Amino acid sequence: MDRGRTRANRNFLRRAVRFCQEQGVDQFLDLGSGIPTVGNVHEVARAGNPAARVAYVDNEPVTVASCAALLAGDPLSTITAEDMRDPGAVLAAPGVRDLLDLARPVALLTVAVLHFVPDADDPAGIVARYRDRLAPGSLHVLSHATGDHDPERASLGAGTYRSTANPITLRPRAVVEGMFGGRELVAPGLVDATEWRPDDVVGPEHTGSWAGVARV
Repeated sequence: MDRGRTRANRNFLRRAVRFCQEQGVDQFLDLGSGIPTVGNVHEVARAGNPAARVAYVDNEPVTVASCAALLAGDPLSTITAEDMRDPGAVLAAPGVRDLLDLARPVALLTVAVLHFVPDADDPAGIVARYRDRLAPGSLHVLSHATGDHDPERASLGAGTYRSTANPITLRPRAVVEGMFGGRELVAPGLVDATEWRPDDVVGPEHTGSWAGVARV
């Protein structure tokens, strides 16, 4: 993923977490989280609510080890070593089950991760199984790589992942929107990651990621 798209997704995540808090949500389930960097979910969430709880999930051993070291001594954040493609195992894991109260609203974060899930694994079905377990008032935050804006550039970027263990599947807007399962998208809907409730004026260049937030 190129730097522009990575930066846009990170900034979108930060704004989306703040929005979720404005809606009264103080619990976050971050799937395929990667190693939390500056401006990570628990830092942004705690700035708005010191009692915010964040459950990170990733299946990369190095990521999990690094995250565990980062979160050592933090009783309100956990890292769970599970494959997000198995919602049952993720939600039953102690780091998720014992931290998050699924009877209360949760923000489900699938930011820059579903394009790593191939069609054969049914990414829309996977996130639907998570949403089905969430309480009313929950929110689903999603961003996904696309070739809609600049197919050649996007194809070149995706090509760098082709020979790795985590190839990217670029998907068009209609398919990405379908991953919300028909849930109500909050304004401004599904837009380029830079255009979702930006902090400042948006430039003319698209970053190649659709982004949106839906009510569960």
